[in-house]
Amino acid sequence: MAPSTLDLFMLTFNCAKNFINPSVFASHLHGALSQNATGLPDLVVFSLQEVAPLSYAFIGSYFLDPYYSRFGEALNLASARVLATAEGDDDVDGGGDGHAPVSTPNGSPPYTLVRAKNVGMTALLMYARDPTSIRKVEEAECGFGAADMGNKGAVGLRVTWSGGGHQDGAGPAKTTELTFVAAHLAAMEWNLKKRNANWRSIVSGLTFANPRTILPDLPRINRAAAATPDRSGAGDTAPPAPRLPTGDSPDPSEEDEPSSDNDNDQDTHPLLLPNQEQEPSLSPTDLAALQSISIYKPTTHLFIAGDLNYRISATTPPPNAAFPSFDPSSENYHPTFLPRDQLTRERLANRTLHGLSEAAISFGPTYKFDVLPAADNEDNEEEGEEEVVPWKFAPHRWPGWCDRVLYLDVPSWVRTTTKQNSKKVEVKVKVYDALPVVRTSDHRAVFFRASVPVLGEEEMMPPSSLEEAETEDDGAAAVDPRVRMPVPVDVHAWERRAAARRKEMVVGWTAFVWSTREGAVLLATVLMAAVGSWWLWRVWGA
Repeated sequence: MAPSTLDLFMLTFNCAKNFINPSVFASHLHGALSQNATGLPDLVVFSLQEVAPLSYAFIGSYFLDPYYSRFGEALNLASARVLATAEGDDDVDGGGDGHAPVSTPNGSPPYTLVRAKNVGMTALLMYARDPTSIRKVEEAECGFGAADMGNKGAVGLRVTWSGGGHQDGAGPAKTTELTFVAAHLAAMEWNLKKRNANWRSIVSGLTFANPRTILPDLPRINRAAAATPDRSGAGDTAPPAPRLPTGDSPDPSEEDEPSSDNDNDQDTHPLLLPNQEQEPSLSPTDLAALQSISIYKPTTHLFIAGDLNYRISATTPPPNAAFPSFDPSSENYHPTFLPRDQLTRERLANRTLHGLSEAAISFGPTYKFDVLPAADNEDNEEEGEEEVVPWKFAPHRWPGWCDRVLYLDVPSWVRTTTKQNSKKVEVKVKVYDALPVVRTSDHRAVFFRASVPVLGEEEMMPPSSLEEAETEDDGAAAVDPRVRMPVPVDVHAWERRAAARRKEMVVGWTAFVWSTREGAVLLATVLMAAVGSWWLWRVWGA
């Protein structure tokens, strides 16, 4: 009997450290939510990169809330329009200023923010139609920017969702576990190896519990004897004095010169490390315990979205290079550039995004756009209309599909059995597309919608013996990352992240004081208070 399904909508967007216009973004979201689907999804997840300036992002959520709230406004405005259209009411707006969320007939907004989590400038926002369907929420984060800080990094949310029984409505309510990861990998054309290394850092360091809590008897880091691993992927050990990030894109740690002009300069890191390289003292039980807190926990669905920054070349474009075109009649129509995509090549070679799948790409490149000034009579942004933004590709960067959504499909051993046959259960993708260009960013947002089977732990758990699964699926289960992880879990990940977080606070407050208007006011107030105190001391002391 086929399991019930969860309707999931996931979007990734590099915000370029700017506020979005909620009404304009809602217009685009409305089209996305209406595409190839009826009704609203159960869960909506936004993966945001460069969500706010570095100082705000490093300090914490108080400064990020205004940035987050605009996405909630846009989502609820777009969702209310979808509901109104379904009910035959096209007269829906966002209030007098076009920014207020629209409520459903019962007075509540269509979606409720379940959790917002960030690591540096990368954030993950989760909204639910029914917040009570979320039984449990776990968080994870890792940074691999300069000095392990979160100017580049990944953040994760793991939730237990309670849905219906089987598709015919029979049986008790079932639960399924879903893991979502927002990531922002190394920029620049030539940083292919660094991007692959960033992914390995996610696999090893993005854990939903402290590995030392899971295995308390592990020895602590010997900081004097061991070099600090280079989480950026630039080398085997970190440089002695890494530069601090500025918040600009790309960050300083990514300005290295390309080591080769050959686009085939690929990362040759092995797919699977020998077992002895993981931890000589760890038993199979210990390794299984560590895997259960990683992104490759065997019993969870997994979705990755972000500015993954994979390009179509390892070098910058030469003058007058032929760029992808959106004109189907052009010889440079964008599908002809897809075979050069680094992510697809590296993924199929098992050097990154191990085991993950991606729907067919039918949209054009999502980066890098130079937005052109709008004609006076075409600037509809203030009215909240779906403006058509004039743009051109930036000449100094190859256009590419930097913004992607990938997923780990249901394992091969999960099947539905009927009287006639046995059928594999799958994540069914409804749509995978990109939003139009907006004025506030040089990226286009990419969205993904799918029906996710509601499967419990017992159904997702790998069988004790994989011989039958290997026979049925040509041995695919042998390399499934849920069976054997491609990179071992870093048992000291939380200690390193805590140290990086302290650096982020120092950098964040320093940047806040010296580079923001609020910081200037704070500094001026402190100086005035100091001068006033000195003057009073001189007057009263005399």
